Amino acid sequence: MNLSPNPFRLLALLLLLLPSPGRTQDSPWVIEGHSKRSQLQYDFTRHLVRGTNGITVQYQHPQRGLVELSAGTIELNQETGAVDAEGRVSLKHGGVLWRGEKLEYNFKTHALKGSEFRLGSPPFFVSGLKLGADTTNKVQYAENAVITADDVSEPGYRVVARALRIYPGSRIEAEQATVYLGKVPVFYLPKYTRSLERSPSNFTYVPGYRSTLGPFLLTRFDWAATTNFFGAVHLDYRQRRGFAGGPDFGYDLGVLGRGELKYYYANDTQAGTNFFGAPISEHRHQVKFYHEVAVTTNLTARALIRYQNDPYLLRDFFDGEYRRNVQPSSFIEINQLWPNLSLNVLAQPRLMDFFETVERLPDVKLSALRMQLGQTPLFYESDTSIGYFQRRFSGNVMPSYAAMRGNTFHQVVLPKTLFGWLNVTPRVGGRFTHYGQAHGPGAATVEQERAVFNTGVETSFKASRVWPGLKNQTFEMDGLRHIFEPSVNYVYVPRPNVTPDRLPQFDSDQVNFRLPPIDFPDNNSIDSIDSQNVLRLGLRNRIQTKRAGQIDNVVNWSLFSDWRLQPHATNHAFSDLFSELDFKPRSWLTFSSETRYDVNRHEWRLADHRMTIQPDDFWSVSLGHRYFLADPSFGTNAVNNNLITSSVFFRLNENWGFRMSQQLEARDGTIEEHFYSVYRDFRSWTGALTCRFRDNRNGREDFTIGFTFSLKAVSRMKLNADRDYPTMLFGG
Repeated sequence: MNLSPNPFRLLALLLLLLPSPGRTQDSPWVIEGHSKRSQLQYDFTRHLVRGTNGITVQYQHPQRGLVELSAGTIELNQETGAVDAEGRVSLKHGGVLWRGEKLEYNFKTHALKGSEFRLGSPPFFVSGLKLGADTTNKVQYAENAVITADDVSEPGYRVVARALRIYPGSRIEAEQATVYLGKVPVFYLPKYTRSLERSPSNFTYVPGYRSTLGPFLLTRFDWAATTNFFGAVHLDYRQRRGFAGGPDFGYDLGVLGRGELKYYYANDTQAGTNFFGAPISEHRHQVKFYHEVAVTTNLTARALIRYQNDPYLLRDFFDGEYRRNVQPSSFIEINQLWPNLSLNVLAQPRLMDFFETVERLPDVKLSALRMQLGQTPLFYESDTSIGYFQRRFSGNVMPSYAAMRGNTFHQVVLPKTLFGWLNVTPRVGGRFTHYGQAHGPGAATVEQERAVFNTGVETSFKASRVWPGLKNQTFEMDGLRHIFEPSVNYVYVPRPNVTPDRLPQFDSDQVNFRLPPIDFPDNNSIDSIDSQNVLRLGLRNRIQTKRAGQIDNVVNWSLFSDWRLQPHATNHAFSDLFSELDFKPRSWLTFSSETRYDVNRHEWRLADHRMTIQPDDFWSVSLGHRYFLADPSFGTNAVNNNLITSSVFFRLNENWGFRMSQQLEARDGTIEEHFYSVYRDFRSWTGALTCRFRDNRNGREDFTIGFTFSLKAVSRMKLNADRDYPTMLFGG
């Protein structure tokens, strides 16, 4: 069964549409009617637009992004940006939704004035009278206002204030405020302030059961001592693994920087053994420290220190973090930027001997960004570094080695446009690298110098054709533009005086499903550089249309392959054919495909396809298929991988929702993992009950069930975090 698109057939169809060069320029204004009854009148002399019977106005502000206003009638001055709107007015901007019956607004200055209104800036909702704004101080104000975190018509609690000031993204200040529970006033506050930046103190509980841990209860208390010092305390219990917990500290010291410090300890009597068969200590702990500071505008420093005393702590207790980063590392980095230069100092030690690491103690790199050489048409770029490196293997099962390396690369390019449409960029460069004598039990190289010459030329052109009158409701097309962009990149590198097998390997070729870069300095595998005589052939097609006033890609398809004019003994003349395709026939329907085809053996090495259907906020479906051939160059197992995934979300109503996802290994019919979640909206907070079944292929199924809840006003998850990282619903 062929689950991939035929790239050659699609290429033939797109070539039939080969267009002539062209270009369009879009206005920041988009004005549309809601139906056939809508009417628009233009006064071009006075720059006025009048609309009745339902009108939507969109304005792309150059600094503040898209602003959208919808109303029954509007009168807009496109030159000043001022609009008068009446009748079921709604205004969307910066994540805030404003609704009312009458509004005076300016798209360019964001000054506004309204009568009775409702405003939503989750997790808070505000209603009141006489809304206005001070654009100079960026403050919104209202009278007789109601504030609540309940997104229902009759909130369970609310604050009623005589006067209200809203500082977007910062805080809400209310004067003469009365707090109500239901319809009962509870107490009176002369002044009430609520931060929109940091959550107040609160508890979080995640009870559940996991077959490997037994019943568990994960608790967390978040607190904020001041506006720039906050933290959390974890206290967890897992019936089969005992108690665990620790503190989190976060801080913001202004010009001195911001960061966090986390510590977690578990007294685990069933820790098991590591991958060498040695027992894991029952005293398991993890430390994480992060700090960043902007010393000046262009000088920044970061430090990330992570330590755990065994390789499986994250897998056992923080499943979500383990999936995102199996092998956490530590580093200290300082970066200085100038208009055309960048200086980077990186220190990367190995703190955990059960992970393989290339230590950089340190690695100092000075990069010259592409810059023009005086008044000449030539451009220069360079990359120079010096460092001391040590390659240390996991568990020290292989002997480590270390060496000093100094490397400098310089290149001159000459970008040209010929005939008004053909982009040609020839280049010539060279690299000199000094390697010190290697030290350590695995050392096998002596002090030596290597010189590498490189040259080449990149050519490309872009052609486009526009069909402005082409409209199709089935595919939501309002005009059509086809952009066709072929490219050829030639790289020639003669055989270096020292081949890679005689050099210590620190920065070498890595396993990669995608086609790696071939030209310098993008190709940064310094120690594995060898001779090249290759043409990279590329072809990109984009078919675009207008949807909701915005440019949208219907088809975005790229093809790449290398033609090796002088292949090495382990290579063929032609590399695999790489294809990346996104097809969006409707605004709510997307197909994506990423394939890798071996043209020499006539077989697919990689095929990754996904279809997403999301017509609205009430339901969505996602189906995927991922296949890759068992191949030592991929670092994969001795069997092919043929994975089918699916995800379905359905919201029954405003209070109930359901999500399920499956992961099926088709080669043997094993459902490796499946999730089921039920969501419930409890007015001021939300809850989710989640079940997960996992087949670890070790003869025992891993079953987990958990319940998590979150106050809307202090949500612990970002939008769609439960979809992208479902293990967060278990507290991991």
